Order: sequence, then structure tokens, then C-alpha cells
Amino acid sequence: MLVRRGLAPRLARPDVPFDLRLPEPALDAIAARLDHYAFRLFLRGAILAAGAFRPAEATRYVDAAAARRLAEESVALGLAERSPGDRYRLRVRARSFGGTLEWWLARRLGVRLGLETATGVRTGAAGVGGDLDVVAAAEGKLIYLELKSGPPKHLTDAEVRAFLARVRAVRPDLTVFAVDTALRLADKVLPMFADALARGRAAGSSPPAPPQRLLRETWALGPHLYLASAKEDLVDNVCRAIAAGLKALAPPPP
Repeated sequence: MLVRRGLAPRLARPDVPFDLRLPEPALDAIAARLDHYAFRLFLRGAILAAGAFRPAEATRYVDAAAARRLAEESVALGLAERSPGDRYRLRVRARSFGGTLEWWLARRLGVRLGLETATGVRTGAAGVGGDLDVVAAAEGKLIYLELKSGPPKHLTDAEVRAFLARVRAVRPDLTVFAVDTALRLADKVLPMFADALARGRAAGSSPPAPPQRLLRETWALGPHLYLASAKEDLVDNVCRAIAAGLKALAPPPP
């Protein structure tokens, strides 16, 4: 679908803290544990440690006892090993948590919605930087998902503009910008998008439609662009956004 749009896509090397050649039951177990927000935060902290770490150093989201349980679960899953000095170490290095988030969400969308997915796709579009975190095909429609693992306070206007530039280059039927946080998007992310969309619209075109809340922190910015957070459940919220988008693109009922 990307090639049909005149692009030359290629896959980036997967950046995850485990071997993707593991047996499917082992990968299923890792994905199931990543369903839990606390474990995603712990694994993100473990990756950022870039070496041996104490469990409590990997996350401030839970107390020390819970952090140790998360560390032991990582050992049981084959993600980590115990190190001297009451520390732990990931068995496979990853540069960031972003690749793991992409892999997990793509896998879940394949199971939940039957989507065909690819992660870490370089578009090959001239003058457009960054990868497409997740692309998916559903009902002849191209879906692009941009994922952020950090809190909204770290999101910059430049990142939003770069994301919208990728959307304009790729022209997906449906786009979801998802932030893996339970924090509110309305305080910072929505105003940033409203400003960027207003600045980027062609002269003489209609102003962007006002955002519409679908549920919790899941928002529609028109029929093609959606924002979602991890408030209660990231996968549920992304699936709700995709469902709303596909309905909006469908022909009107008789």
C-alpha cells in the first residue's frame, strides 16, 4: 500500500529487548505482560538504565516490593537476569522502549482486529524524516499509528509538525497518534495539534473541525485523525479510534 502511493518503504531493524525468534508461546507471554501499564513503565525504566539496575530504580510508579516482583517476572519471561549487588540486567539491549511498544501494539491489533501490520517502516519519502511506527491494513484502508512512550510534557511542537508532515506524505486513510500515558491529553496535546493543524491548512480551506471526545482521553480531530492515551487501556482506546475512523470512512447507510 505504501509502494502504491509512490513511496519506497523499508523496514528498520527491530529494537526490542528480546529475540523475536522465540517460540510463539514465549512471545505471547511477553505481550500479555505488556498489557499491564505498570510492567510497561518498569521495562521502559530498565531499558533506560542501560546496564545493571535495582528494581526500584526502574520505576517510581510502584513501591519497592512491587518493583522487585516486576523484576522477577522479567526474569521468568527471559527478559532479564539477576546480577551481583541485588541488581538485575536485561539480557538483550535495546536503545529505547519505543520498539517494544510498537511490537506489542501491532501484535495486539493483529489479534483484536485482524489487522496486517508492520513496525518501524521508513517511508523513503523525500524531505520527510522519521519512521512510521506501525502501519496496518484493514478493509482496503491504510492505517498509520504514531506512538509516544513518554509523558505529554516531553512532546514538542516540532515533533507534532514532523508527524503531520509524514501524514501528508503518506496519505493514510486513518491515523492514530497514541501516547502511552494515563495523563490527560486535553491539557497539552490537543492544543498543540489544534495549533499545528490551523497553521498547516491551505489558504482558503475550511478551518479544522473542533476535537470530539470519543471516550476518556480518546479524541477525534476529524474523520482521518485521532488521539488516544493509555487511560484505563491503551489497546482498547486505539481500537475504539480505529473503529470510529472506519465507520466515518464507510459509505452512508441506506
